[in-house]
Amino acid sequence: MTETVLVSAVALIDIDGRVLLTQRPQGKSMAGLWEFPGGKVEPGETPEAALIRELEEELGINTWASCLAPLTFASHSYDNFHLLMPLFACRKWEGTPHGREGQALRWARVSELRSLQMPPADIPLIATLRDLL
Repeated sequence: MTETVLVSAVALIDIDGRVLLTQRPQGKSMAGLWEFPGGKVEPGETPEAALIRELEEELGINTWASCLAPLTFASHSYDNFHLLMPLFACRKWEGTPHGREGQALRWARVSELRSLQMPPADIPLIATLRDLL
């Protein structure tokens, strides 16, 4: 039986309607691919709490559960685990996102997302974002 991994992710949307993506760093699986920021939900943690923690740790920004709107989710089988990933939309945060772990960041228009190399689980989320923005 394959393990299910719960990861929480966010589409940070700026005032111009662009979405923030982070690039997976060298040494990690799928290195170099662009993805929505987020991370694993720890035992006893809600997806919203995990996202708030990850955004502070990885991007140096703060947001609140009230600013995280559930948008859609990904359910994708990789070779050695199954990923379940709720995607939230967020338009309000404090601070300027920067890669605290050395990862590259980029603000992209929804129309640009299909041309970027992304993990297989992230690609189906683009259509929902396109409909929102």
